[in-house]
Amino acid sequence: MSSSDKLSTIMKENIEAIKAAVYEAEDFKIRDLTFLNTPCQLIYIDSLVDKNLIERNIIEPLLNSQAETIPETVINSAEYSRTSDLESTVKSLLQGSCALVAEDDPTALLIPVGADNERAIQEPQNEHTITGAHDGFTENMNKNIFLLRKRVKDPSFQIKSYTLGSKTNTKASIVYIEELVEHDPLNVLFQRMDSIDVGEIQSTGELEELIEDNRYSLFPQLLTTERPDRASAYLLEGKSVIIVDGNPNVLISPIDFFSFYQSPDDYNSRWLIGSFFRLIRIFSFLVALCLPAIYIAVVSFHSEVLPLWILYAIRIQIAYVPLPPLFEAMAMQLVLELLKEAAIRLPSPIAQTIGIVGGLVIGTAIVEAGFVSNTMIVVIALTAIASFVAPVNEMGTGARIMAFPIMLAANTFGFLGIVLALTVVLIHLCRLESFGKPYLQPVAPLHLRGLKDSIIKTKKKNHSLKQT
Repeated sequence: MSSSDKLSTIMKENIEAIKAAVYEAEDFKIRDLTFLNTPCQLIYIDSLVDKNLIERNIIEPLLNSQAETIPETVINSAEYSRTSDLESTVKSLLQGSCALVAEDDPTALLIPVGADNERAIQEPQNEHTITGAHDGFTENMNKNIFLLRKRVKDPSFQIKSYTLGSKTNTKASIVYIEELVEHDPLNVLFQRMDSIDVGEIQSTGELEELIEDNRYSLFPQLLTTERPDRASAYLLEGKSVIIVDGNPNVLISPIDFFSFYQSPDDYNSRWLIGSFFRLIRIFSFLVALCLPAIYIAVVSFHSEVLPLWILYAIRIQIAYVPLPPLFEAMAMQLVLELLKEAAIRLPSPIAQTIGIVGGLVIGTAIVEAGFVSNTMIVVIALTAIASFVAPVNEMGTGARIMAFPIMLAANTFGFLGIVLALTVVLIHLCRLESFGKPYLQPVAPLHLRGLKDSIIKTKKKNHSLKQT
């Protein structure tokens, strides 16, 4: 089948061509009908359609029609289209439509009758808030667009649709507000979406990898969220939302580093409280990145920076530990990752047990056996907690991975190694872009006015009140 194949005026040939295009699948169904003394056939994929809709909105109106008219005026459907293209007909069938073909007619009438088996709207499990909204995106793209439109009732609300993957034919949409959007990054996004030529795309993660600026960076260049309130807030800031059908996660572009440490709770709290917790999250990134390396550097090179009583306590603990601090830290970081992965993959009751066993039993046993010091357990625990503070899991994971080369640098050069490693990270952040926009804005390049809602949350003013 090629894009140039057309339907013929002979109905039997059309049916055979469509049947061959779907490899005579067992759920390919044909219903014989007669409309105004004209033989016609209704075809559909049984597993993809709602048969009650077909019976009520298509078959009954066609059989009961007496007036001389065309099928489009008889069927009860808000959407329909006609096509003479064989490939378009097959794609519509695979997306949950049915096709009505008639004798002496070289076109097919396509009517959407897809089954609605999607789950109900509920709160996302991975992005809890205390005072925010409690609805979340689902796997249905139309529901997701509805959740955005319900919040952003702007007449310039725009949707640009794509079909991605020659095998999967996955629907995707870019949502933006025409009057607010930054057009340069949006045009870059359009170009990258138009250039996608792959066999399959089934998730937002696969799409993200195809369109991001630097796929080798540990820093995500698109923000992933399941929260409609968060996505709508970014729409009102002039950003774009990318929705992939079949996925509850949407992508926000362009994005900057500080957006990954902002939470909807910041905007549902008073500005001082929101700013405090936002600064805590940014500080947690530095802790997750540097704390094990600082411990290694202090113990191996710079013990003079510690008060004597603290140094004495640490020296007593590590005197009988056979492993160097570097291997202690790396081993415990790897154990932490193993426990986290096990907890994610297992059912919830077992995952809680694994967490208790890993945190208490294994931790206590490994210290009593003399393989790791108590201080190292505390350092790794604080590092793990700091990495989990990030509202977006991808950023916390990236910080934990980047901690490994920084630990190597600290073990080799001490504090100088940490400074050199952080300098490399900072240079990378300054050079990184998200759809043509600097990733570290408004810090690099410095934009003082832009700092007002990046690092701290600004106080909201009511301009209708007179200042006294």
